[in-house]
Amino acid sequence: MYTDLELFNPQVFVQHVENERIDVFRNALKNGHEVLKERFQVGKNAINYVTQRAWFIDQILLEAWQQFCGDMNSDTIAMIAVGGYGRGELHPYSDVDLLILLEEPLEDTSKIEKLVIFLWDIRLDIGHSVRTIAECKQEATDDITVATNLIEARLLTGSSKLFQTMKTAMVPIWPIKDFFAAKIEEQRRRHQKYDDTADNLEPNIKEGPGGLRDIQMIGWVAKRHFGATTLHDLVQHGFLTEKEYQILHEGQEFLWEIRCLLHLAAERHEERLLFDFQLTLSEAYDYKDDKAGLRVEKLMKRYYLTIKKMNTLNDMLLQLFQEAILYVNMPTSVYKINKRFQIRNNFIEALHDKVFLNYPFALLEIFLLIQQYPQIKGIRATTIRLILHYNYLIDRVFRQDLRTRSLFMEIFRQPSGLTHALRRMNRYGVLPSYIPVFGKIAGQMQYDLFHVYTVDQHTLFVVRNLRRFFLAKHSIEFPFCSKLSKNIHKPELLYLAGLFHDIAKGRGGDHAKLGEIDSIDFCKLHDLSDSDARLVGWLTRNHLLMSTTVQRQDISDPDVVKTFAHQIEDPSHLDYLFLLTVADIRATNSKLWTSWKEALLTELYNKTHAMLHQGQGYVLNKQLHIQDIQKEARIILNELSHSKRINKLWEDLGDDYFLCSSPKDVAKETKAILTHADLEVPLVFERSATKGGTEFIMIYTQEKDHLFAETSYFLEQQNLTIIDAYIIPTQGKYTISGYTVVEESGKELQSKERVTEILQGLEQALIRDNDSSFNPINRRIPRQVKHFSVPTQVTFTQDHINNHTIIELITTDRPGVLSRIAQVFISCEVRIKRAKIATFGTKAEDIFFITDYENHVLYSPEQLSCISKELIASLDENMPPNSNS
Repeated sequence: MYTDLELFNPQVFVQHVENERIDVFRNALKNGHEVLKERFQVGKNAINYVTQRAWFIDQILLEAWQQFCGDMNSDTIAMIAVGGYGRGELHPYSDVDLLILLEEPLEDTSKIEKLVIFLWDIRLDIGHSVRTIAECKQEATDDITVATNLIEARLLTGSSKLFQTMKTAMVPIWPIKDFFAAKIEEQRRRHQKYDDTADNLEPNIKEGPGGLRDIQMIGWVAKRHFGATTLHDLVQHGFLTEKEYQILHEGQEFLWEIRCLLHLAAERHEERLLFDFQLTLSEAYDYKDDKAGLRVEKLMKRYYLTIKKMNTLNDMLLQLFQEAILYVNMPTSVYKINKRFQIRNNFIEALHDKVFLNYPFALLEIFLLIQQYPQIKGIRATTIRLILHYNYLIDRVFRQDLRTRSLFMEIFRQPSGLTHALRRMNRYGVLPSYIPVFGKIAGQMQYDLFHVYTVDQHTLFVVRNLRRFFLAKHSIEFPFCSKLSKNIHKPELLYLAGLFHDIAKGRGGDHAKLGEIDSIDFCKLHDLSDSDARLVGWLTRNHLLMSTTVQRQDISDPDVVKTFAHQIEDPSHLDYLFLLTVADIRATNSKLWTSWKEALLTELYNKTHAMLHQGQGYVLNKQLHIQDIQKEARIILNELSHSKRINKLWEDLGDDYFLCSSPKDVAKETKAILTHADLEVPLVFERSATKGGTEFIMIYTQEKDHLFAETSYFLEQQNLTIIDAYIIPTQGKYTISGYTVVEESGKELQSKERVTEILQGLEQALIRDNDSSFNPINRRIPRQVKHFSVPTQVTFTQDHINNHTIIELITTDRPGVLSRIAQVFISCEVRIKRAKIATFGTKAEDIFFITDYENHVLYSPEQLSCISKELIASLDENMPPNSNS
């Protein structure tokens, strides 16, 4: 019998417990925790930790039971450990789950109630239930999780006969087929909750795919069906090889280590590997920052690769269990495909265990066959094992074989199944072996809040998104993209660009340029034409071009569109790039894709497409463009004659206003301004047609130097985010400005009442005679920001043609950042003509077009220095240093 007097000495404990019961128990728990923590810190032996803690808690509970329930009839009651505690596994802050099992309901439950209250008083986190066997049967029948917990029940004290009776009663409740099917469905739903990937920035080490719950799932089925007591029993039953067991055992041990470290760092029951703890854990493993990467990225790469192995073993074992449990008495249907493969009960399998050794190209052929035979549900587990074993055959000679090169391209040319094929190829190690540069990005995280998946998972999501554009069943998701897909004559080129667009991440240098080289080399190796190879390379190099243009430039300016069109060259390139851009943004971060961004990209596409089709003279002459807008606006206004009032107003508004307004906008706003009774009072209204579910607020008011500051301050006070803004001084003494806003969450304003309230409030704020100082907006900064704070950077560019200075500003995004910037502009006596607001995770990359108070370029070095110094001082104030710097 195991004893550990350092951890718990019963003789010393008993000597003191009568006099100071609560303190003695609390001190014992505290001492045990510290002893286990010190032992773990020495060698990080998680197996010892979880088993020793379970034993230690056993001793505490047994002593407490003796104190409160020791005189109860031990033949009619039992205290039972269930769940993870029943397995004899307790991590630092894991729940202690107990079942108080009764032969019959008790009339007096006061002793049990006092016991439970006492356990809470000594700060032991327990989950408990008090039930009879009949009640256990009913609960287990209604809830598979209860049945699962009871499978792992372990008697602590009391009636062993009652305990065994309960165990026997549980067996027929969930027949093994029903139990297994229910657990499979439970896992499917759980995986779906995490997007079927564990490669998230802050993964859940217990519940995510490949996590500890998946390993437990294997154990539950093994125990329920085979009576297995350890995972190694699966080797004896022929379900695991010794090598596979070692991989499973080492993976579980590593995840246990991570979980112990996580609990100890968080000092609570925490299963999410949050940024708050990733750095702490990486230090515990002595990883160092160097040219190969940040220490936290090295830890997370090990984590993601471990999870990937666990996921693969989980898939393989559950399929073997399916055959042994669900399909054992089913008739066998076998269909031979060729001399290498056959379909058995809708699963493809190798005809013999030397197939891949004799025909190495079959390591790719099998994935093509799954695409070509829709009835195939997956790869039989025995064949998965062969693929994993013979991965070493994928070498340089293999990659140069005409058969393998042809098979790979055929996989990309198939009308269906590409996404699943690539996922399987990645999971079983075929894809990273066939494309070694892809192997380098496997499990590679990007330590920021912009990219929420590892590079390899993001890449596969991009290809998935591209594929969906071509499938009729998904056409409702992005109708415009589905329409454009019909213009793509070679979809496989687009998919290859998706596969290679981030292939060079983490190497240093410009990943787009390096990726272009890799993609062209790959295309040439696979016998694509020079023009096709160049297209894939061009898409790889320019995959950020379109998103950068809409985020950082004014696409209402024809010159911007002209420059962009010159880089695109032809409509075909534009179609390919648009689809790749949408797929990439959507696969980077679900919060990045908004209807506003969709509207901007579509607008740039349409303008560029028209320009490319109608020649370089199209919409390049600003004056002709403005005349066309004014002509259409007059028709809407029913003013075909040149009204003097309209002419005067339009002359006063200036060219810039018409460049960023549609004819409908001009007509509506002209009418509003001309009918506004008191021009001393600001005119605040919304545009009727806004882009992508955003709210566009227009202001026409007398010119004032602090307009942007007052407006941005008010809007940020209302928990709104400004994503675009312009301020146009008229030829007279007025200013017309527009602000595109969404809720702080990124969603559109939900109600008309909310919009009306904001418009009225803004009008009143502008009427008030505010001074030039505002109290900072100090809402709570999200916890992630402290890990990814960005030192402020300021860059100036002089645009003499448009008579303004351009400021590119990079800083940490947080509530109130725009009003802080506006305060600096007031202090340094500059005006804002336009603002382009872009956020990438916690990094704000904003562009401001500014002038002096005379509406001219800023020439003064003193003024530029003032702006730079004050922006840095204001924006970096009270910001924590990046915890990874």
